[in-house]
Amino acid sequence: MKKKVTTRSAPPARPFAYRNRSLSCDGASLTALAEAHGTPLYVYSAQQISCRFQLFQKAFGSRPHTVCYAVKANSSLAILKLLGEQGAGFDIVSGGELERVRRAHKPALKKVVFSGVGKQAWEIDAALKANILQFNVESEQELDLLAARAQALGIRARFALRVNPDVFAETHPYISTGLSEHKFGIAITQARAIYRRAAKSKWLDASGVSVHIGSQIRKVDPFAAALDRVTSLVAQLRRDGHNIRYIDAGGGLGIDYSDAPFDAAHQVERYAAALAKGLANEQAHLLLEPGRFLVAQAGALLTRVLVTKKNGAKTFVITDAAMNDLIRPALYHAHHEIVPVRQPTGKATITADIVGPVCESGDFFARDRAIANVKPGDLVALLDAGAYGMTQASNYNSRPRAAEVLVDGTKTTLIRRRETMRDQLATEIL
Repeated sequence: MKKKVTTRSAPPARPFAYRNRSLSCDGASLTALAEAHGTPLYVYSAQQISCRFQLFQKAFGSRPHTVCYAVKANSSLAILKLLGEQGAGFDIVSGGELERVRRAHKPALKKVVFSGVGKQAWEIDAALKANILQFNVESEQELDLLAARAQALGIRARFALRVNPDVFAETHPYISTGLSEHKFGIAITQARAIYRRAAKSKWLDASGVSVHIGSQIRKVDPFAAALDRVTSLVAQLRRDGHNIRYIDAGGGLGIDYSDAPFDAAHQVERYAAALAKGLANEQAHLLLEPGRFLVAQAGALLTRVLVTKKNGAKTFVITDAAMNDLIRPALYHAHHEIVPVRQPTGKATITADIVGPVCESGDFFARDRAIANVKPGDLVALLDAGAYGMTQASNYNSRPRAAEVLVDGTKTTLIRRRETMRDQLATEIL
């Protein structure tokens, strides 16, 4: 397990720790949760999520800002409600996510920014009627559609162009978004002309400029470089007569998925300093879109070992969770620490592939990983699974999606029941 970070008043990097040789989430026993709700089971710490949110509030407290949590990271209604009640706004990428915000915490609709490259007319209409804060527009055709829908509804639309600063960020190519070769955004060199054209429509209000260069970025210098380019553009736009009030810095701040010490407070402070450097003397209201950083390390996927087997020299640990529950390892070759729920008494380990029962060779959580010598029936936890776990889950192999539990101290709440076959078949017609 990772050592607890004790510098300043930072919370531990993870809320999962052994108590009486059994893994707990804050004050809740994972063994007891598995007995009550079955496995696979997602378990989240409300305290950890709140602490991470407050790190952002503190680090950016000296300037006007809104933390707009990226809903795509984890869209559970209970987590959205938790953050909304603490003052968070939300970054959405679909009409479905807009409805989730409405259901979870309706007052937060006025602090919603709508991102994404393929917004449909019905989604734009719903967001206009909800009076969201801002549309982050990613193409000229989208801007034309936004103007048309705003005129049809008689509602003026606040928008920011998501500009592409062509800044390289060291991350997985699937989650890098800031280069000219990517599908996201508009070339920053074209932005002034597009803003000028938008000014001709009385239904469009150029309220800001947006940028987002990728996800799981550990170095902060790329954020500074991107905002430096955005700040220069904002100065030009103001000289052109546009009333730019918001700069959306996007999200993308990464975490450490390994078992190395990780000081979250220090990372947020470094991030805030980098953004301040890029902004220089710019005083626009800053919009921030953290997702993974708030929820990833607050969550774990709890699963039970079904069988262990050998094929030649290879050892396999087969669990009741699979790639349909957590696809990150298969999709990104992402690393998740895997620990037994019952703390081992010795140091003996085995080297094995930890896999699921789905009929794909790509259904794995780890390959050639040294782990405790677990047996059938044992519980193991895949850590740092609070982001892009349940939101990317599927019914592949007609498997039901997992249940979810939110832990707040010693209080545990089932926030999503386990899916049934009746749920899966409800939309099909025979």
